[in-house]
Amino acid sequence: MAIIAPSLGIDLGSSNTLVYVSKKAILIDEPTLLIVSGGAKRTLKAIGQDARALIGRTTGGDLAIRPLQGGTIKEYRMTETILRYFMRKAIGASHIIKPEVFITIPCHVSPVECRVLREACVSAGARKNAVHLISKPFASALGTGLPVFEAEGSLVVDVGGGTTEVALISCGGTAASRSIKLGGIKMDEAIIDMIRNDYKMLIGDSLAENLKIDYGTAMPLKQDKHVSIRGRDLVTSLPQVSEIPVSKIYEALSAICEEIVNTIISVLEKAPPELSADVLRKGVFLMGGAAQLFGLDHLIADKLQLPVTLAKNPTLCAVSGLGKLTENPELLSRIGSSSIMQSEDI
Repeated sequence: MAIIAPSLGIDLGSSNTLVYVSKKAILIDEPTLLIVSGGAKRTLKAIGQDARALIGRTTGGDLAIRPLQGGTIKEYRMTETILRYFMRKAIGASHIIKPEVFITIPCHVSPVECRVLREACVSAGARKNAVHLISKPFASALGTGLPVFEAEGSLVVDVGGGTTEVALISCGGTAASRSIKLGGIKMDEAIIDMIRNDYKMLIGDSLAENLKIDYGTAMPLKQDKHVSIRGRDLVTSLPQVSEIPVSKIYEALSAICEEIVNTIISVLEKAPPELSADVLRKGVFLMGGAAQLFGLDHLIADKLQLPVTLAKNPTLCAVSGLGKLTENPELLSRIGSSSIMQSEDI
């Protein structure tokens, strides 16, 4: 039995959860998803990848639950359950001294939301008074290798599953930031709604996500094409195949993309002049899983007239930043209060 558990970095997202184990690497990358039986007494059936495999294939009474919505906890017990599962899967359960945990939070979460997340971590197996809540964009900037502790500004845009986080990072803190509850999940929902309204057909979450990945775009198409999709006819309730133009997917996503651009502009409007000069010189750093939407970087560059750099591994930025903290905990003392919520603070 190991006496001391290794430290953990947990990027707890609305869509996916990634776990970094100190002295090792990223060991977990799975959906933040559970399948439970319906009714008053819920019985857990699957978590993570196993739950994703069951989506749309379970009996009528089973429920698919994403315990986080918009980056914050909506189902406390389910969040505790999924955290415990991932922590035990990463390091096991037989440690006398429980792990220190570094976990991401969105910008502008309330003290109550912070307290709830900390309590869920401790209940799931984290060491009490050793849970550090790190601002998601700060963790992403650190993981990307940006000079977060230097006296220069770095504008970070993290487009995740449930939220888009925009933050201007400098001197270990956050000079200006904004968080909106729009991301990859809302993009999927927009595609589902478009197909329901325009084609009177119902498709599942997995197909919507695949359409976003394969055909979604933030920029108008130079030449349209059609894609064949399968779903259920809402009139006859029978299986149906329809051909839809890819331009309809662009139209479904355009409002979300514009809102992301407007959020970046709102943060720039609050930036101190000196940091604005840094942004003008360095541009925008784009990361997060949904940042990979085709053309989003070009749309932002076109609207803001600034260079945009898409991270090499955009889904791994935040957990990589947490990993650096697990390996170098002395960095905690250099992080400003605007980017971290310590255990003793909540």
